Amino acid sequence: MLRGGPSYTGGVNRGPFLADVAVVGAGPVGAAIAWRCAQRGLRVVVHDPAPGSGASRVAAGMLAPVAEAYFGEHELTGLLTASAARWPGFAAELAEAAGMPFGHRTEGTLVVGLTADDLAEARRLWSYQQELGLPITMLRPSQLRDREPALAPRVRGGAVAPGDHQVDPRRLVTALRTAAERAGARWSPAAVGALGEVDARVTVVAAGCGAAALTGLPVRPVKGQVLRLRAPGRAAPGFRHVIRGYADGEPVYLVPRTDGEVVVGATVEERADTEVTAGAVLRLLRAAVDLVPELAEYDLVEAAAGLRPGTPDNAPILGPLPGRPGVLAATGHHRHGIVLTPLTADLITQLVVTGVADPLLAPFAPDRFTAGPRTQEKTWN
Repeated sequence: MLRGGPSYTGGVNRGPFLADVAVVGAGPVGAAIAWRCAQRGLRVVVHDPAPGSGASRVAAGMLAPVAEAYFGEHELTGLLTASAARWPGFAAELAEAAGMPFGHRTEGTLVVGLTADDLAEARRLWSYQQELGLPITMLRPSQLRDREPALAPRVRGGAVAPGDHQVDPRRLVTALRTAAERAGARWSPAAVGALGEVDARVTVVAAGCGAAALTGLPVRPVKGQVLRLRAPGRAAPGFRHVIRGYADGEPVYLVPRTDGEVVVGATVEERADTEVTAGAVLRLLRAAVDLVPELAEYDLVEAAAGLRPGTPDNAPILGPLPGRPGVLAATGHHRHGIVLTPLTADLITQLVVTGVADPLLAPFAPDRFTAGPRTQEKTWN
């Protein structure tokens, strides 16, 4: 229970609020929090005029705790690894609760370098990842092509991260909403202009880039342009693994779906517009075809841009909002919103129900951006 307040379950008086929990934002993170809270018997209302229309609409859905482990992000890497470990159980439970699949695939990820320079740069990162004890194994070109014959003969080398999987974010959002509604959560189409408009004992702000205006937190938009291709005749793509790589210095990823779709991405731009540019399309297609030549014959069916919710340290903002009793943040996931969905939902739900913050939340608390020494409180109200 929340310290100083009644329990949310067991028939205890709930007080004058219309809801126990209001979730602002219905992307994967917000919808998953709503589902988990509703499973605990809480009255949940989700506020979003266009569920699933944010960053998840253009996300590729890579569950990549290894390939996304970068220099100097030790605490974030630990969070990614912990959440990825929950994905198999989370996926199975969600598929049963929603009664639908959502593209969870476990073939693993190949990370490749096209040129000698690309390979040298990639090897620096692979060595760092191996030093952290992460499961990534370097492969020779022949070993790569044994796994994926569609790779270009020019590819100089690579590595395999068997635990880096994928899911389809668009289908994931639909599944999460279905599961949350079946558990009792309600959806409100009204946009929230200020937190004072929300009538709930606890408000969880999972509004992506919109969290900045609602909370004052340092969440900024980071533009990403993404392409969607389709194999001719709607056949399955000619490769199974997620392929991440460097092609003449251009980073690119290729995510195959069983229905013939291939997601190609993504740019990282410090911009707040969602216009698709010819230059970005050209760079992404050139890099993609350099790595997998058969993609030149695929149909280009979509080019889109979205805005990732970035933070000053590239890590999410999770936990109580300083000076705002009853308000929790679950935002700023940047490139990692999909992989962090299960763990974020579990940690925030635990905090809502018990009032006790899991130690995993400490490095990602909202007050890390405020001046002065931080004090980590175990409970909140």
